[in-house]
Amino acid sequence: MADADRTEKPTPKRRKEARQKSRAPKSSDLNGAVVLIAGVVAVLALGSTIASSAAGAMRSAFADIADPSAVTSGAGLHGLLSLTINVLLTAVAPVAVACMVAGVITNVAQVGWAPSFSQLAPSFSRVNPISGFKNLFGPRIAFDTLKSLAKVSIVGIVVAITLIPQLTGLAAGVGTPPGALGALISSSVTAIVERAAAVYLLIGIADYFYQRRRYEKSLMMTRQEIKDESRQHSLPPEVRSAIRRRQVQAARARMMAAVPTADVVVTNPTHFAVALVYDGTKTAPEVVAKGQDLVAKQIRTLAEEHGVPVVSDPPLARALHSTVEIGQLVPEQLWAAVAQLLAFVYRLAGRRKALA
Repeated sequence: MADADRTEKPTPKRRKEARQKSRAPKSSDLNGAVVLIAGVVAVLALGSTIASSAAGAMRSAFADIADPSAVTSGAGLHGLLSLTINVLLTAVAPVAVACMVAGVITNVAQVGWAPSFSQLAPSFSRVNPISGFKNLFGPRIAFDTLKSLAKVSIVGIVVAITLIPQLTGLAAGVGTPPGALGALISSSVTAIVERAAAVYLLIGIADYFYQRRRYEKSLMMTRQEIKDESRQHSLPPEVRSAIRRRQVQAARARMMAAVPTADVVVTNPTHFAVALVYDGTKTAPEVVAKGQDLVAKQIRTLAEEHGVPVVSDPPLARALHSTVEIGQLVPEQLWAAVAQLLAFVYRLAGRRKALA
């Protein structure tokens, strides 16, 4: 369906279906910016505590270095472990918790609270290396790479503009006492991080609106889709249920009628069955029938009655059943396996003709 035909705004049903498939506008840049700001705020608020904990840990470590025998004993190692855990709890844990809470709140604010477990279901396409290679080097990845480079460049320019004027002040700090020098460096770093975080937040907000516009465009519908959906909702539930039942029965009847024309039926061997046909006029074999359990048994029985070869190949049967719909061509990542199967079937048919 051409994008030019999708001129109508999405209906609530369309939005609900997209939501159930875990589709929602979300900006990872906005998440990153908010998490960064939360981390900076937490570090600034707990700076004295973090510095005190780190200083205490360093003093204890230096004291142990002066007496190595204390470290090698069980009590000494236990003390070092306790000291490390204490530093982590007092210095790192609050910052980590602040970042985690900010990330969760930002995600919920963008997509709402509607947990969906559809993405947890196993899918052959997710682990397919060929489709992964295409996603890695596709046009969308090239665009995202250019966008990332532009974001990094903008943040880098802001950091450079903030840092260059402070180089003179830092150079003049040679000979400054450690306490004052630490305060000077801390002030400079804080200024740089604050400006970088602010720019990153603006980039995140812009990216969120871009992702939202892109999402809305992907949900646009054609006028025919609007009419079909309106027609379905205008009928009583009993009538809609009967229509769906008849459509399923008609589709299954057409599917079973196509089984005798198949070149091969690949099975699991009992749970799945997929019928394939290849006439040479298309770029790949076509799935003309597929089913599970009882339907798979009917397909196998019908194929055996009409002399269609039935071959057991569990991995291929599962992959075809889960990734290819009836009437679709076999995807490129399964060409090699299907070609080997058809070659085996053709060789077997040739032998039978020779014996006859």
